[in-house]
Formats: sequence, C-alpha cells, structure tokens
Amino acid sequence: MKILVVEDERKVARLIQQGLEEEEYEVAVAYDGEEACALASANNFDLLVVDVMLPGKSGIQVVNELRTSGATMPILMLTAKASTEDKVAGLDSGADDYLTKPFAFEEFLARVRSLLRRGTQDKSTVLSLCDLQLDTVSHKAKRGGQTIDLTSKEYALLEYLLRNKERVVTRAAISEHIWEYNFDTGTNIIDVYVNHLRNKIDTSAHPRLIHTVRGVGYVMKKE
Repeated sequence: MKILVVEDERKVARLIQQGLEEEEYEVAVAYDGEEACALASANNFDLLVVDVMLPGKSGIQVVNELRTSGATMPILMLTAKASTEDKVAGLDSGADDYLTKPFAFEEFLARVRSLLRRGTQDKSTVLSLCDLQLDTVSHKAKRGGQTIDLTSKEYALLEYLLRNKERVVTRAAISEHIWEYNFDTGTNIIDVYVNHLRNKIDTSAHPRLIHTVRGVGYVMKKE
C-alpha cells in the first residue's frame, strides 16, 4: 500500500513516515500544497494523509483540487483545529475522515487501516443505494432523478451512512465523524439531523433507506 503524507512540519512528517514504514507501508512525503498536488496527480497512491495548514495551498484546497480532478483515493485530514466548522469544511472539501492533533499514533493507524479497507471496497466518486445517488465531487444528491438540497452537516451525514451502507453505525461513531470528539452523545442532536435527512430522502420515496436500530444507532439499507 502506497501512502502520501502531506505535512509541512518536517519533524512531524518524519515521525509519521517512520511509523507507517514500520507497519510496512510505502510512504512518500510532500511538504507543501503544490508538491502534494503534483505527486498525487503523477502517482497512484492508496491513501493521502493531509494536514490542513500548509504553505502554498491549504490542505482543504489540495483535497478539493484533487477531488475536482477525479481523484478517488481515501483521504485522512489532520488538523490542529477542533471546531465543528473546521471539521465539516474538511469533509465538505472531499476528505473521508479527520483526526485532531495531537493524536495517539495507535488511533492514527486504526484510521489508516479503516480508510484503506474502505478504499479497496469503493473507488467510485458516486455513492448509491437503490435510486439514491450522492456525488462526492460535486456534493450533489439525487433520488429518483430529483435533486436534493443538503446542508453541509446533512451531506457529511449522508456520505458517512452511504459509505457504511448495510452496516449499523453507532451514534458515537457518527459524532466522531461529523461532530466534535467531545460531543455529548446524551443529547438528541444526531437524531434531529437524521430526521432532517429522512424528511428529504425518505418521505416521498420508496423504499425507505434510513433505519433506526433501537439502542444502537442507524443503518442505511433497502427495506
């Protein structure tokens, strides 16, 4: 597996590279946004690890440019910013997951493994289930040929559910991917957003696609 690490702090980049190489991954490193785009365009990487704060082009610009050009490899975004808005911006740019600095390397490796598994399962930029389609480049959703308007959080939630279709995802997992890590899962905000999404994709169409697994979370599948 070939991984591109995009990190301008050379000490951090070296530590990440060494850790990945110890796990027998093949690793290349870019130290700015321009170099990252050039390397990613010229090579077939299985995964990109991209820091948000980069000289030249920001990590968000890099990811957006690559997705616009049709790149489909999984992308893990690293950020020192912990706000929900920053994380949503990263996901909306086309990243598949994010990790807030500082992080435990064991968690980093777990996310790398998860994204690599996901990448081998689905290289398409269009996620679909039944007559629902979500274009991860244009961020446009359609069901039965009808365009669905989504907010940034609704898009991120729908993308996460579609990438895990046929699998139950817990509220804790949703909160980690869409909201902050210290998000209070005792509130009903996740249920509220799921209901918003249901109203947009399930109310006037059949079969229903978003299902509640009582006491656990949600699953996206045909009835």
